[in-house]
Amino acid sequence: MTSLLFSPLTIRGVTFRNRVWVSPMCQYMCLDEDGMPNDWHLVNAGQYAAGGVGLFMAEASGVSPEGRITAECAGIWNDAQRDRWKRVVDFVHSQGAMAGMQLAHAGRKASDYRGFTAEAGKTKPVSEGGWIPVGPSAVACPGLDVPHELDHKGINKVISDFRDAAVRAVEAGFDVVEIHAAHGYLLHNFLSPLSNHRTDEYGGSLENRARVLLQIVEEIRSVIPDTTPLFIRFSGTDWVDDGGWTPEETAQVASWAAEKGADFFDISSGGLIRDIFITVTPGYQVPLTEKVKELAGVQAAAVGKITTAEQAETILQEGRADAIFMAREFTRDPHWVFRAAHILGEDVDYVPLSFRASDWSLR
Repeated sequence: MTSLLFSPLTIRGVTFRNRVWVSPMCQYMCLDEDGMPNDWHLVNAGQYAAGGVGLFMAEASGVSPEGRITAECAGIWNDAQRDRWKRVVDFVHSQGAMAGMQLAHAGRKASDYRGFTAEAGKTKPVSEGGWIPVGPSAVACPGLDVPHELDHKGINKVISDFRDAAVRAVEAGFDVVEIHAAHGYLLHNFLSPLSNHRTDEYGGSLENRARVLLQIVEEIRSVIPDTTPLFIRFSGTDWVDDGGWTPEETAQVASWAAEKGADFFDISSGGLIRDIFITVTPGYQVPLTEKVKELAGVQAAAVGKITTAEQAETILQEGRADAIFMAREFTRDPHWVFRAAHILGEDVDYVPLSFRASDWSLR
């Protein structure tokens, strides 16, 4: 059997050497609170690129200062940040991997305290260096402050911020641009009827709730090269029984986005509502990817509790996804790709010289 996991995949003008990709993971390491990537970001990206991945997707990076999840999150709203990211991208490329930038606006979940700390999960007040979060409606995420409802001027600024950030991402050398429309952040806030109570052209029907995202797709596609793939990360479901965002809606919006120039879809789930029960089992989100592929006729990646080479390969062989995004497993083993190649009997030619003495059968 020829491994699909180690088969190249071409999207527009970019060929990924394999289909094992690093999912965007928040680092909370811009300790000067200026959104500037630093040596941590270089080393973090570099370990995965040297470890053989096909694509390194950078963390959710704010398209504006108020778009960050926390003050310690990275950004790409100015040229100085762009230039710092270029250093990271150049090293990723030197190891044969592709680099992606996830453009994000945290919406009603913005101005949180630094992740993985005791204070995380609460809105940081302005008096402590936080800011007022925004959303499509004045509806709070449980436990966080009520956001300021965006008016049309604010919505137009969000759209232009995404467009401008995409231009900077390409200038920094990123091969892929991804729009973050998942995990309870701003674009997901617009998509889900649980957080979008508007009565204008940005609320109500699915077409209206998807309007901001589709306008952003059009704007970005108009300013990035034809050769640059445009990804979208969706939450495939809100995991509620009644009234939430659904896999079928995800597929419909993915289809509309594809018509406007989006190329590939990264299907995660949840994040909008807290304190809900989700049965988290190996590959628990794969059916969402499968549903989007089936209904929308698009290419999509799976993510979530995918930890073994055999599991990842089976998902691809069964046609349930076109690529695999992984996060936590890579933090445990940055060289997972080379172990997987050994398990699947693949002889990859991009093991760095310094690593070639290793026995990849050991764990």
